[in-house]
Amino acid sequence: MRSLDAPIRRRRRAMSEINVVPYIDVMLVLLVIFMVTAPMLQEGVEIDLPQAPSRPLPEETRASEPIVVQVAGDGRFYVKPERIPLSDTELGEVVAKKVEEGGKDKVYVEGHRTVPYERVVSALVLLKEAGVEGVGLVTEMPDELPDGE
Repeated sequence: MRSLDAPIRRRRRAMSEINVVPYIDVMLVLLVIFMVTAPMLQEGVEIDLPQAPSRPLPEETRASEPIVVQVAGDGRFYVKPERIPLSDTELGEVVAKKVEEGGKDKVYVEGHRTVPYERVVSALVLLKEAGVEGVGLVTEMPDELPDGE
């Protein structure tokens, strides 16, 4: 028989349930973090392209990611998708390197609507000096086409 002073020992049963509340808390925190940071990753250089009636690129050209040089409204050069402003000398080097790595022979230039024409021509000259053979200019389709088109 047991004495009354002896502690009662109970067998602990193993807990077979998993507490998922901490995991849900972590997932909600991660969701908030991703919701806040995702719009920051989508930023780019704002280019307001001039509008002109033109034909869209052929499907085979659109299938691969082209090299796009942007001339921002302040006259600085960018190469998509990077958002780093490039000097005149850096532009030629960066594009020549991308052309060699990607095996692409076409480069497209997006010039902001308000940028001086001289900066767009400078980009074309720098690309030609870098050895790029095919250069195209990018425009937006106008909301309304002129009469007869």
